[in-house]
Amino acid sequence: MIDRHRTAYLLPHLVEQAAASSPGHVALRYRGDSLTFGELFERSSALAQALVADGVGPGDRVGILLNKSFASAVALYGIMAAGAAYVPLDPMAPTARTDFVVRDCGIRHIISDGTKGRALEQLSRATTPLEAVFGPDEGSVPYRSVGWEEIFDHPPRPPSISTTEQDLCYILYTSGSTGTPKGIMHTHRSALSWADVTASVYELSSRDVISNYAPLHFDLSTLDYFGGARAGATTVIIPEEYPRFPASLAGLMEDEGMTVFYTVPLALVRLSAPGLLDGRRLDRLRLVLFGGEPMPIKHLSTIMQKLPRARFVNVYGPTETNGCTHYPVEQVPDVSAAPLPIGRPYPNVEAVVVDANDAPVAVGEAGELLIRAPTMMRGYWGRPDLNEEAFFARNEHGGLPDLFHRTGDLVELLPSGDLRFLGRRDRQIKARGSRVELDEVEAVLLADPAVSEAAVYALPDADDSLQIHAEVILGAGERTDAQALLGHLRRALPTYAVPVTIGIRNSFPRTSTGKIDRRAMQAAAAGGSLEHDEH
Repeated sequence: MIDRHRTAYLLPHLVEQAAASSPGHVALRYRGDSLTFGELFERSSALAQALVADGVGPGDRVGILLNKSFASAVALYGIMAAGAAYVPLDPMAPTARTDFVVRDCGIRHIISDGTKGRALEQLSRATTPLEAVFGPDEGSVPYRSVGWEEIFDHPPRPPSISTTEQDLCYILYTSGSTGTPKGIMHTHRSALSWADVTASVYELSSRDVISNYAPLHFDLSTLDYFGGARAGATTVIIPEEYPRFPASLAGLMEDEGMTVFYTVPLALVRLSAPGLLDGRRLDRLRLVLFGGEPMPIKHLSTIMQKLPRARFVNVYGPTETNGCTHYPVEQVPDVSAAPLPIGRPYPNVEAVVVDANDAPVAVGEAGELLIRAPTMMRGYWGRPDLNEEAFFARNEHGGLPDLFHRTGDLVELLPSGDLRFLGRRDRQIKARGSRVELDEVEAVLLADPAVSEAAVYALPDADDSLQIHAEVILGAGERTDAQALLGHLRRALPTYAVPVTIGIRNSFPRTSTGKIDRRAMQAAAAGGSLEHDEH
């Protein structure tokens, strides 16, 4: 066992160190049950031994096809302890997407269970390199299976593996603007750097109870698991169905005594509904972190008034960099306030805003955000074309290049030193001969008091010109119509930026991570189908 006082240099060492110092402390809570750090260490170590015995080693990629559970946490640490990288497979994704990821990444082993037999059966046997599935009982999946009883017969100690902090620890697949999934590779160094930053900046400790709201294939989960383990905190795994029932989610937060809640804005929007938090004992909740997409100010104002003891922080960062900037919200914002800034870089992170010629912009000007940080990805799996586009080299020290990630996000450098997010570079279009930022149109729609959520997208017309379309969800009890919304937009936007149609809906399609699925809406409006966008 490693020296518990030595700084961890591989992610599994976080659990090993916590198990050495406090084996009986609860690492995970799920549906009322607990798993201690000692138990998590022993189970993940036995899984690592079983994987190594089956030929898994450094550089391999192992899939995880599981619903959220203790098993999913055991799987990710066990895979890394075997020297391999874990690849989360979305249990709700179409079979074609799962099949693509397995083939693209060369996955030979998957950690799963007996409930996923149908999904595994639908994988393309002709092209899938799959050799074995760990977890299910024999016969419950159409591949050679290794059950948990057999796995736990292996020694509960980590195998001796030659792995360094520069080796891959996980690959997360997201969809880009084309819809083709791309694998984002992170190393132990980048993930540990993120765990160190979050544990330090947010003063995480063993007394904390942290929510795990996001599924494994969503990068928000890395703070919950790795930042929590770094601090020796307890992480509460929130079952998949709870986000759809905000009353159940609020009850879970109360029952578990959560102190840190990290989530997407959608969860806070739902929790801000009238009466939902009334009478709830949430005095222990000290920190609410949110990110993934912009947070509507009107809902933020409401939820902050309902949780006056909690500190709220807007966290920004693409999957490629983990979190890279943050903005503490010091006071309840006015509902008419401008969108929240994304703040300033975390410690040991450099942010540069550049124009189209890669020259730094002045204060008050907009440009693309470039990030240089130890939390940055190694690159995209098997995509040298994307890697060429994704990085910018600045020659500084003796001709050696400093690599920055091109985020593709447009930001404005404010006089305060904070950054304000303006939208995606690929969300800029030409409509009626003029450039339009679709995220700006959404922001103006959200400023209407009747609008709770908004989504804007573009479709080609008969002349192959782009036309802007919008859809909204109204707040509870609110009444308005398309003409009133168009009038609101015309008072704030130039004519060329006003949508040609506005639809009022009861709900939006969502990705499995809770984000608005604009690609699905666009496809439905066009009468076709597109790959869901998880980016």
